[in-house]
Amino acid sequence: MDDIAAWFAGRLPGDWFEGSPEVTVDREEIVVVGTVPAPDVEAAVLEQAAAGRAERFREETRAARMRIADEAEARFGRKVAWGVRCGPVRTVFTNLAVPVMTRLRQPERRLLDTLVEAGVARSRSEALAWSVRLVAQHQGDWVQQLRDSLGAVRAARAAGPQV
Repeated sequence: MDDIAAWFAGRLPGDWFEGSPEVTVDREEIVVVGTVPAPDVEAAVLEQAAAGRAERFREETRAARMRIADEAEARFGRKVAWGVRCGPVRTVFTNLAVPVMTRLRQPERRLLDTLVEAGVARSRSEALAWSVRLVAQHQGDWVQQLRDSLGAVRAARAAGPQV
């Protein structure tokens, strides 16, 4: 994962983002989110101005981002999504929605159906996304401990004998 973030840090034009971009990687996708300068406007309109700045970045860098994404996809075997953080606004332009519903058994599907029937979500997939966000919100520290532990496991594997 660090090698992917390092590749993007070296590959991206230096004038795109303030500092290094945030690079998040899973089995299917790499999400690159960089910070662009917030517009100098009144606080009351900052969110709208920041959204406009994010859209401008998206349009002005589209061709170059797609070339870099093609290189990264060939190199790392994952799709690339892009986004920006501008003031209070964080926007990811296009990222994967990976189907996982086929792995759920009936009790889990019934739970999702309950959330849909109750009006919490419009569909099973939206209910699943809502559930994942809820777990992340209420179990964030625990999930971070798991991630940290996995990082230690990866480091131990890398330091072990090479087969």
